[in-house]
Amino acid sequence: MTVPALVLVLVFNYVPILGNVVAFQDYDPYVSTNGVTAMLESPWVGLAQFERVLADPGFWHAVENTLVLFLLQLVLFFPVPIALALLVNSVLRPRVRALVQAVLYLPHFFSWVLVITVFQQILGGAGIIAQTLRQHGHEGFDLMTDPAIFKFLVTAEGVWKDAGWGVIVFLAALAAVNQDLYEAAAMDGANRWSRMWHVTLPALRPVIALLLVLRVGDALTVGFEQLLLQRDAVGPGAAEVLDTFVWWTGLRSQDFSYAAAAGLVKGVVGLVLVLSANKTAHLMGEQGVYRK
Repeated sequence: MTVPALVLVLVFNYVPILGNVVAFQDYDPYVSTNGVTAMLESPWVGLAQFERVLADPGFWHAVENTLVLFLLQLVLFFPVPIALALLVNSVLRPRVRALVQAVLYLPHFFSWVLVITVFQQILGGAGIIAQTLRQHGHEGFDLMTDPAIFKFLVTAEGVWKDAGWGVIVFLAALAAVNQDLYEAAAMDGANRWSRMWHVTLPALRPVIALLLVLRVGDALTVGFEQLLLQRDAVGPGAAEVLDTFVWWTGLRSQDFSYAAAAGLVKGVVGLVLVLSANKTAHLMGEQGVYRK
């Protein structure tokens, strides 16, 4: 029963890795109508494409924007699902808890087009807040086109869309906590905050470490579609990240070898970040993505 899924993963995830060979070529897709033949007939240039990437100021600007967005989302976004999970877990009525979970999880299924449209209707120049301010004699605003706060806007969109998924993960971890520990702590005189600090959070620590490792490994991928949709509104200076840089230089300019080299650099750095974060988790006594 797993064979179809394995075949799909092999065809769409592993076979395309062979295409990274164009990063070492001056790839010309018009040499042949067949992509494989075009790769075989394109001239080899060694590491010339990587030298171009590392000498390109636009690449380093995209790296800077990517790291800033990652750090901001790590600080502001990552703790939100944990706090929401603790809050939802404190709700005693099952029906109310199920309703809250559904409301929190629903935006996860929305496309980025819909998410950005919702924010546009609220925070845009023609949004509800701006129109209300104008009706009362105040000057309106357009937060959706302000480069200075764009990184905070992107983080807010991510929190609203994906925090519910993290809540489900942490609630599953909370469900596995032995209730006898809470009763023993209460008998020892621990209040609600003490029980949360000494029982709940230690129980969540392995899951937090695992998700943190995965988050660090995904540091250079901060949302391609989300940023591409808003790139024109705030300009590439604020919205250009590695994924949009690869797309813009590769697909729009048809410089496929250059884009492949930039993507390969990103992949190697991401792998190093995963291994480093996992090693840190091991030093903290947690399993991480894999055991020692």
